[in-house]
Amino acid sequence: MESLNKQHVDRLRRDEAVLGVLAVDNPSLYSAVTDGFDYLLLVVSRQAERADQQTHYIKDHLRIQERWITPKMLEDLILHGKQRNVLYWILKGEILLDREMYLEGLRHRVLEFPEELREQKLLIEFSHFLRSYLQSKEYLAGEHVLDAYNNILEALQHWARIVIVEAGYHPEITVWSQVRLINPGVYKLYEELTLSNETLKQRVQLVLLACEFSVMSKMERCCKLLLTLLASREEAWSIQELQMLPKLSDVQEELPLLLNKLVRKALAVEVVHTADPDLSLLELRYRDVKPQAV
Repeated sequence: MESLNKQHVDRLRRDEAVLGVLAVDNPSLYSAVTDGFDYLLLVVSRQAERADQQTHYIKDHLRIQERWITPKMLEDLILHGKQRNVLYWILKGEILLDREMYLEGLRHRVLEFPEELREQKLLIEFSHFLRSYLQSKEYLAGEHVLDAYNNILEALQHWARIVIVEAGYHPEITVWSQVRLINPGVYKLYEELTLSNETLKQRVQLVLLACEFSVMSKMERCCKLLLTLLASREEAWSIQELQMLPKLSDVQEELPLLLNKLVRKALAVEVVHTADPDLSLLELRYRDVKPQAV
């Protein structure tokens, strides 16, 4: 393996666009961490045009997957948690090449889990939770019980990730194993939803009720990033202005729903704004709830 790693490093070091190279062994016969390959080679490149390319080959009787990615794509995967294997790659992989100490620095940031990253992840997970939770309520009201079940299970998974992030950890692949140790109550709800002898509708109703009383109470905490931005200036924000903020780019599509819910919970305020002298078009803008100067 050492000889194989040296060959990869010698080949990739000649490419100045390569920022870092990470090697990941398949931990077990049944693991999907490396997509079933014996070996994953993750190449971090500054060149966007080469990003997301994959090559599969055999070397020294090993089936190898080589994946290219940009720093931005890699950090987005960590933030959003869509590809949960990426945390395993970063924390367990062997760093073969690391220009500018990029991969080492990224590993330290993941381990430290700084407050700013936690706030972003909480907002992202809460926005997904809210969408799935409300969709489940809508389906249940229409007697679409299976669709309601699918959505409340998804909402419960986002709730689990919120609990994990609040405890200062990154959600891993085995989320429910983490939650079982961190918050047995949420794990119990998962068991009730998936294993209870109650009817499917009753199980969905139970979790919806728990979501209403438990997770919705976390709205202010989970939306701290958004509320802080609303309070960052005196004048109210338009939805377009908020959607253009880099810090909110990850929840851009969910912002209307989040703002609507924050207003209904009296955590934000709607302000009527118009530049039209005839008052034929009244725009809704948003600000925090602090008293405004008269």
